[in-house]
Amino acid sequence: MDGKGKASQARSKGLSSTLKEDRLSQLPDALICQILYHLYTKESVKTSVLSKRWRHLWLWVPSLELWSFNFTDSNSFVSFGDRIFDFSRASCIHKLSLSVFAETEDRLYSVKDVSFLTSWLDAATKRKIQHLDLHLSEKFHFYMKPLKFYQCETLVCLRLFDVALDDASAHFVSFPCLKTMRLDRVLCPNESTFEKLVSSCPVLEELEVDDLLGDANVFRVRSQSLKRFTLVRDYSYLSNPAVPGVVVDAPLLSRLSINDLASESFIVNNLAPKARLDITITFGSVDVDEFSKTSGIRSFLLGISKVGDMTLCADTFELLCEFLELEPLPQFGYMSRLYIGLRVSYLKWLPTFLEICPNLKSLILMWECSYEEMEQVSFTSVPECLISSLEFVDIQVPILGHAAEMKLVRYLLKNSAVLKKLTLRLSDLSTREKSLRRRLQRIPRASTKCEVVVL
Repeated sequence: MDGKGKASQARSKGLSSTLKEDRLSQLPDALICQILYHLYTKESVKTSVLSKRWRHLWLWVPSLELWSFNFTDSNSFVSFGDRIFDFSRASCIHKLSLSVFAETEDRLYSVKDVSFLTSWLDAATKRKIQHLDLHLSEKFHFYMKPLKFYQCETLVCLRLFDVALDDASAHFVSFPCLKTMRLDRVLCPNESTFEKLVSSCPVLEELEVDDLLGDANVFRVRSQSLKRFTLVRDYSYLSNPAVPGVVVDAPLLSRLSINDLASESFIVNNLAPKARLDITITFGSVDVDEFSKTSGIRSFLLGISKVGDMTLCADTFELLCEFLELEPLPQFGYMSRLYIGLRVSYLKWLPTFLEICPNLKSLILMWECSYEEMEQVSFTSVPECLISSLEFVDIQVPILGHAAEMKLVRYLLKNSAVLKKLTLRLSDLSTREKSLRRRLQRIPRASTKCEVVVL
């Protein structure tokens, strides 16, 4: 064999030897654990069969997902969890996701006693947990007692689903690092427990509450750090006809999203100037007397009068229009963007409603089509914002060029003195675009700089 052949053979043997080497096992334990961190716990555990070196490495991974439906029975699930939370074996736990269900799609599965969760949460607290997601079946009634977990100094993100909070009004509660909290169908025994839970988080920035249950009279959200708050309360989930009200006092709150079909009162005492609001609210059931509902609407509007960006659903817009028949709405001098979802019959209220937004720059409209009703709509008054500030209008309903639609477009173009862009949408570009463009060009415009965009 010549020199070149020997060299080639040597390179081939070297490559083969390199490929057979277990380079991953040569990495430090800490680096391997970081790699396993990106796997589901179920997959991470499987690496324990690779070798003696790998047998216990998964126990040091700082992220855990424990889902009961991944186990054949309750005993194996609890035994596995106890092993993980054994202090002598586990390291710090940064992220913990616990899901315990009563049944799955393919078989019935029951964990009759969830008392083990208390010791697991205490163990996670000792291991400096930062993110906790606890999801239980609604058939369980696990009460989170104010033990070690209620004084977790490292927790940054908390999500509870179908968990009952024990009365914490007489206990010390402290979450000094908690920034994000989400409560889904959480049972709160009284208003002081909920208020204490929120106020014990001095750096809380985001709070999401979905169907908070309980017998409290008022749920208060008081926070000096909160920036985003989302509330969902569906009346169909609530059995108590006396629905608690909501009070918000958060001077840094810049985003408030309300989908509340249950609360009879919603008061905003403090809010960041020019905040963004997304509102679906009805101020209680139909059984609420008109005086109480009117008073509640008045208080709510006064509290949000400094918002800068607001989205209104059709039901809420109708409610405010009915309120307008009784008394004028407060001025929204900071409002620059307004999105209105409405039924077309309520378009007649649009000019009157825009009167309360003297500095509005952007208007987005979305309505349910009913051209018969739209034919009856007339626009007479011209609000201040059309004359001095409105620059952008976006009609998000695909239009067909009906006379009723053109009536609204003509009103906006003829009266918006500083309008820069009007955006329209067509349902059939191939047959109507040219015709509509010609009709639009013939409409007089108050603003010579206005661009009409047809999508």
